[in-house]
Amino acid sequence: MSSCDCHIEVNDASQKGVLRKLLALNATMFVVELVVGIIGESTGVLADSLDMLADALVYSVALYAVGRCSSVKIKAAFLSGGFQLLIALGIGTDIVRRAITGSEPSSLLMFIVSIIALAVNAYCLKLISKEKEGEVHMRASYIFSKNDVIANSCVILASVIIYLTGSRWPDLIIGAIITGVVLWGGIRILVDARQQSERD
Repeated sequence: MSSCDCHIEVNDASQKGVLRKLLALNATMFVVELVVGIIGESTGVLADSLDMLADALVYSVALYAVGRCSSVKIKAAFLSGGFQLLIALGIGTDIVRRAITGSEPSSLLMFIVSIIALAVNAYCLKLISKEKEGEVHMRASYIFSKNDVIANSCVILASVIIYLTGSRWPDLIIGAIITGVVLWGGIRILVDARQQSERD
C-alpha cells in the first residue's frame, strides 16, 4: 500500500468519525427541540429542530459518501442542498400557520433549550471546521453547522425579547430569519456542488 493510499484511508476514517459524532448530536437535539418546540409553542425552536433533522439526514448522506468516488460525493452534496430547501419550505409553512392561528411561545423554554443547542452546535462547528475547505460533501456539512450556530443565537435573542415585551412576533420573525438562513445555505450548497461537477 502506498503512502498516498494510507493518507486517504486515514482521512476517510477521520471524516467518518467526525460525521458520526455530528449525526448523533443533531439527531438527539432534533428530538429534544421538537418536544420543547411543541410544548413551548415556539416557531423558532421548531424551526431549529427541523434544521437539526435536515442536518442529521445530510450527515448520514455525507457519511455514505466518504471514501467513494467524486461523483457520489457531488450527488451527496446535491441531496444535502435539496434537504435544506425542503426544510426551509416546511418551516415557512409553519410560520404562516402560526401567524394566522396564533401561538403563545414560552420564552423560558426557548431560552433554556437554545442555550443547550448552541453549546452542542458550537462543539459540532469546532469538529467540522477543519473540513470547511475540504471535499464538497464535507463543505456542505460545515455550512450546516455554521447555520445552526446562527439559528440558535437568533432564538436566544427572540426569547429575551419575548420575555421583555410579551409579544409573540419576535418568535415568528426569528423563525422567518432561520428559514432564510436554511434556504440560503441550501442554495450555496447546490451552487457549490454544481461548480464542483463542472470542474470534474
